[in-house]
Amino acid sequence: MTINGGISFWYATDTAAPQPPRAPLTGDATADVVIVGGGYTGLWTAYYLKRAAPDLRVTVLEQKFCGYGASGRNGGWLYNGIAGRDRYAALHGHQAALRLQHAMNDTVTEVIDVAAAERIDADIHHGGVLEVARTPAQLTRLKAFHAAELSFGETGRELYDATDTRARIDIADAVGSSWTPHGARVHPLKLLRGLAAACERLGVVVHESTPVTEIAPRRAVTPYGTVRAPYVLRCTEGFTAALKGQKRTWLPMNSSMIVTAPLPASAWESLNWSDSQLLGDMAHAYMYAQRTADDRIAIGGRGVPYRFGSRTDNDGRTQPATIASLTALLTSFFPALTGTEITHAWSGVLGVPRDWCATVTLDATTGLGWAGGYVGSGVATANLAARTLRDLVLGEPSELTTLPWVHHRVRRWEPEPFRWLGVHALYAAYREADRHESTTHTPQTTPLARLANRISGRS
Repeated sequence: MTINGGISFWYATDTAAPQPPRAPLTGDATADVVIVGGGYTGLWTAYYLKRAAPDLRVTVLEQKFCGYGASGRNGGWLYNGIAGRDRYAALHGHQAALRLQHAMNDTVTEVIDVAAAERIDADIHHGGVLEVARTPAQLTRLKAFHAAELSFGETGRELYDATDTRARIDIADAVGSSWTPHGARVHPLKLLRGLAAACERLGVVVHESTPVTEIAPRRAVTPYGTVRAPYVLRCTEGFTAALKGQKRTWLPMNSSMIVTAPLPASAWESLNWSDSQLLGDMAHAYMYAQRTADDRIAIGGRGVPYRFGSRTDNDGRTQPATIASLTALLTSFFPALTGTEITHAWSGVLGVPRDWCATVTLDATTGLGWAGGYVGSGVATANLAARTLRDLVLGEPSELTTLPWVHHRVRRWEPEPFRWLGVHALYAAYREADRHESTTHTPQTTPLARLANRISGRS
């Protein structure tokens, strides 16, 4: 029987000793920096601030518990993708976007190195990322994507034909792939919990079960008291819409996952999936997958993309139709796995800006700052954002504070019902485009998908 919800598979199978909940805020307080959100962005920011300035009083406020959101539900992709790079190149020039990409490449190694230094066992395996094409149109996009990555200074990337792709992972209908070394599998919850513990060792104060209802210059308001600080940093990603005045800032996009029962060695031999590299594809409604440390396949995709009014779920429960769709996707990639038990399913939200550009901002006059809008690539991007916020808060100009995503502003999302109608129509268009490309074998991206990209702001 499939366990549906329970936050995520990572939580449902956690074998670590139960951790007592951290105490909520119990009254008004002061700090030098107050961080709203106990996920990757908030905790990495707290970590780097305390490492750079040990005397700084840093407080983290988390509405549920650390890792309740995307940081405890994601697919475990620590990789060098960043949302909005092409737009930043158009706005600021190729060299500016090139610097941003180099910073992301380095971030993969940064996270791995910090995890080792802090003795965080997060099942990290640095096997890179294999992105596969399964139709002629996907192959056309793959080759363009591969060339673009090289133009942005990608080192070590390799392009494979169908035969070489199957030698890496034996995927049905594969016609080509692109591999980068800048990626690693992680267990997202183990990384999150290790990071939270490292923060507390440094003296960061973390309050759980403390929802922030309003962020204003130099204060964060909760039902239990107000924390006042010269700097208030919003690190709430997909849950940003719940804050007062932020309903249309970032759209909480849903992403869903399933995971198989552990597969025997003979299955892995038949799949030829030996190096535990991450796996993605070039479909419009794309998928992402990893081989877990206990030999399961965890695979994800969009499912129901958005809930009316920017609502978010409570425990990760996923619609049966989405579970069936992801199961069908799994067996289309690996027909030999037909009938394999699906043990867990879950969902979570990620933050999507209107122009699909991740951003980092600090207003020195108000002390308000934020980072997010990672559009699904937050495991690594949150770390780069946190180091950038650190430098901005400390007033230390650096290579990071001059990156083109710093202080980038985007327009707000449309009001309801246009937001709901638009998002659902766009993803219906992407699914139809994928169906058309797979049945007609056209070598070019369908006009429907190109139109959807323009309307959505992705291109």
